[in-house]
Amino acid sequence: METLLPSASPVRFVAEDGTRVDQHGEYAEPARDRLEEAYRLMVLGRRFDVQATALTKQGRLAVYPSSAGQEACQVAAALALAENDWLFPTYRDSVALIARGLKPGEVLTLLRGDAHCGYNPAETRVAPQCTPLATQTLHAAGLAHAMQRRGEDAVALALIGDGATSEGDFHEALNFAAVFKAPVVFFVQNNRYAISVPFEKQSAAPALAYKGIGYGMRSEQVDGNDAVAVLAVLDDAVKHAREGQGPVLVEAHTYRIDAHTNADDATRYRDAGEVAKWREADPLKRLETYLKDDLTKNDIERYQQEAEEFAQSVRDTLNADAELDPMSLFDHVYAEPTRQLERQRAALEAELEA
Repeated sequence: METLLPSASPVRFVAEDGTRVDQHGEYAEPARDRLEEAYRLMVLGRRFDVQATALTKQGRLAVYPSSAGQEACQVAAALALAENDWLFPTYRDSVALIARGLKPGEVLTLLRGDAHCGYNPAETRVAPQCTPLATQTLHAAGLAHAMQRRGEDAVALALIGDGATSEGDFHEALNFAAVFKAPVVFFVQNNRYAISVPFEKQSAAPALAYKGIGYGMRSEQVDGNDAVAVLAVLDDAVKHAREGQGPVLVEAHTYRIDAHTNADDATRYRDAGEVAKWREADPLKRLETYLKDDLTKNDIERYQQEAEEFAQSVRDTLNADAELDPMSLFDHVYAEPTRQLERQRAALEAELEA
């Protein structure tokens, strides 16, 4: 049982002021080149997030759930995976997809309202961004088990919000994965709020990481604003799952700086002082300070310039009107279209030709 327990306090390598702390047990610190790559992607991700938020105000996106403050979690999730591994994101995990190498137009297709998914999951090994809470956990567990049965050397990582841990699907997925020792990592980004519901009104557990113990699953908790710690813990969790030792539940303690989406007024349920406190724990600034002996001023300016150029590409992509084919509505509904679907297709085709 002791091997399943998470650390008594969240795993941590770096304090809020960027200094090193010894609160990481036996976890190995990631190599400096990986940490610098994490920093580069966090700079890129934050600029992408700001740009996407601005595009909602211009009517170019229907909605955008900001990732501000959660960049360490999302970038580490992408970096911890090998090319052949699978990522199962939620609607809030656009930065993870950017870090995984997807193009902004592909990532924002769903949030623009053009299609349910803007990329090929089979080619990218990234499942469609999931809006219903926790359903992607079942998909991740099932796919991981299937890969295991086929003898594939691959792991699935499911990104989850704290609110999703209150859903039945989450618990079914953990139970299934643990029983069959599926190679899957469940990564909970506990950003303290499920829309307007604070964490203390969602769960009486001392930490969400403890929920894994009841299923016989190894669990861990980590400071989600410490990119070094998050990457170290996820590296270890992915290795554990890949080696056939079973699934892992990881909880990252982080914070959603912006509102739930651009349609939400977060001032109605939390005060400015709370937000200001968490801004001081900024994961990007913390990692930049920690890497001060490795990052030159030219490096930082180069990454910022890359981020600005990336933001321009996002604007160019979203400012162009999408070329949509109404008949694509019928694609990918069933492997073999039903007679009813074929009739609907024919009816729409006739209406468009009229």
